[in-house]
Amino acid sequence: MSDTQAAAEAEKKEHPEKKVRVTVDGKPHEVRPGTYVVSEFKKEVRVDPSLELDQVINGQFIPLDNNATIEIKGDEVFVSHVPQGGSS
Repeated sequence: MSDTQAAAEAEKKEHPEKKVRVTVDGKPHEVRPGTYVVSEFKKEVRVDPSLELDQVINGQFIPLDNNATIEIKGDEVFVSHVPQGGSS
């Protein structure tokens, strides 16, 4: 098996063909369940890379670092926004 084929097999295991629904900025998106690096997930759901992404859990907005990983199972809710300012 070539490196390319091995990578494709690993991708299938991490993101099976079945898709689940997530909501980003009030719009539904169909994505494969599994683990994503936040920056890659933003590409998948067409969120501008310069925007920050929060996951809404029980009404709380949880900021997601671009380098963190998230587990997608279905029905997750996300909101993108411009980066917040620093200290003043």
